[in-house]
Amino acid sequence: MLEHQVAEIVDGELYASPRPATLHAKAASSLGGELYGPFERGRGGPGGWIILDEPELRLGSNVMVPDLAGWLEGWKRNRMPELPDADAIALAPDWVCEVLSPGTEALDRSVKMPRYAQAGVSFAWLLDPRARSLEFYQIREGSWHLHSQFVGDALTRAAPFDEAEIELASLWRR
Repeated sequence: MLEHQVAEIVDGELYASPRPATLHAKAASSLGGELYGPFERGRGGPGGWIILDEPELRLGSNVMVPDLAGWLEGWKRNRMPELPDADAIALAPDWVCEVLSPGTEALDRSVKMPRYAQAGVSFAWLLDPRARSLEFYQIREGSWHLHSQFVGDALTRAAPFDEAEIELASLWRR
């Protein structure tokens, strides 16, 4: 039943979503590609991050699967010195990105975002390939605050990845 779906458990409720459609998958893959070189490998940026596509996170009793997640490696933050060899990660990431689609937007915004904040995630991005927009959120005083929003094909910099430019046009190309 769930073999072609992503299953998540939030506040004791099971959410089953279809595997991402191609527009969704392309946007997530392109963003991961934009971040990988400068932030994981240190090519044209500071390096020092572990960035994963669709990791299973076990944050307390919640089991969530963001489209992308990143942890600032041990030599900078001493939180995750290396990637654990496990089916799921119990350490909250420093950053998550959810790619919005009509079937998951309400879950991502209204259900998962508050749980990410509660778990200690510091930054969240909401990427909407249909609207060609990227929203950047940061935790302040325990709740999410919209830091900035970009629409269209701009080159942008946004926390926590503001040390290198991200080409938004690459996220929308088909």
